[in-house]
Amino acid sequence: MVRGGSVQKIVEMQRAGQSIRAIAKELGLSRNTVRKYLRSPRVPEYGPRPPKDSKLSEFEPFVRGQLAAGVHNGIVLLRELRKLGYSGGYTILKDFLRPLRPPRQPAATMRFETEPGQQAQVDWGKFRFVRLDGSAAWLWCFVMVLSWSRSIYVEFTQRADSTSFIRAHLRAFQHFGGVIAKCLYDNTKLVVLGRESGEPRWNERFLDFSLRVGFEVKLCQPYRAQTKGRVESGVKYVEGNLWPTLQFVDLADLNRQALTWCTSVADVRVHGTTFERPADRLVVERETLSAMPALDRLTPFVRDVRRVARDGFVQIHGSYYGVPWALAGQHVSVGATDTLIEIWDGEERIAVHPRAFERGKRFTTPGQWEQLRSSTPKPIETAVARQVPTIDVEHRSLRHYEHVAAGGTA
Repeated sequence: MVRGGSVQKIVEMQRAGQSIRAIAKELGLSRNTVRKYLRSPRVPEYGPRPPKDSKLSEFEPFVRGQLAAGVHNGIVLLRELRKLGYSGGYTILKDFLRPLRPPRQPAATMRFETEPGQQAQVDWGKFRFVRLDGSAAWLWCFVMVLSWSRSIYVEFTQRADSTSFIRAHLRAFQHFGGVIAKCLYDNTKLVVLGRESGEPRWNERFLDFSLRVGFEVKLCQPYRAQTKGRVESGVKYVEGNLWPTLQFVDLADLNRQALTWCTSVADVRVHGTTFERPADRLVVERETLSAMPALDRLTPFVRDVRRVARDGFVQIHGSYYGVPWALAGQHVSVGATDTLIEIWDGEERIAVHPRAFERGKRFTTPGQWEQLRSSTPKPIETAVARQVPTIDVEHRSLRHYEHVAAGGTA
């Protein structure tokens, strides 16, 4: 098949009076080809070329399966393909993914920059996983991002409650190497209970915690979550890069993997906005952070208060942890880590248990029922009615009743 320019040349030579033989000889074509294009002088149409074998070809079913499972991040897919032996580049994979991904809707917003050590942004994400029995469950994900360096801290918890929130802050500050000047939040009730005449009504426990640790609490404008776009992007980054294909044994294992991901993946990539690695910028920003306060000042904030049930168990996150039975009906404080549950009576630690990852577990403590009486107490005697053979009734004359009715004595 000749090119469009050659067809035009054939027509021009024929109009100039040259013969078919002369045209074929000059252009290196057969006379039949020249005749063909003189009869139908149009640009030739080319059929589709047969596809070339790609290094990705044998892995396409795996990629399609991952896309069907909701894994759309090309970097994550490349990482998994490498494990399967894929030796091709990212461009081949990206070109394959482009028509298969759902379209994105761009959103416009205004960007602003901060100085080192001045601001961190904090948010929760909620992530679904599959339990061992195949049922679906959810975990909360605490994310803190330092606004200048873009260094990230991630921690998963079973509950998004006040104690988990405060404890995650402390571990984040320890991870970064100090306390940031300000933390930016949306209008979560863990920070602000509401607004009165436009002024925030603070969660007093969290406000007291922030004052003791030494950072200022800042709020996004209502209905403007984009004000904390860095952490919003951080939550999406966790969802797209860490969470897909992740496998873990329990919460402690999950958080170990999350922290490793923070330091070995998220913080060592070249950030798309700063064009630097967050780990390198963190070295600079760490010098501007404030020192952590003594942890004994923070004890009231990292423990929950629970009431001991009549059977000597304390319920924590859907599981039951034993304490000495004599404390039944009283209040104790609970400190929880990823692996342990510690229960305190004032300043005395009275029980330590492994932390349950699933609801409904029950743990006893040694000597839990030692002070419980083993014998059944004697029942208290109560008054009862009695049956008698006959009842004597006194008979009086009617005059006696008339006398009483008139005011006389009985």
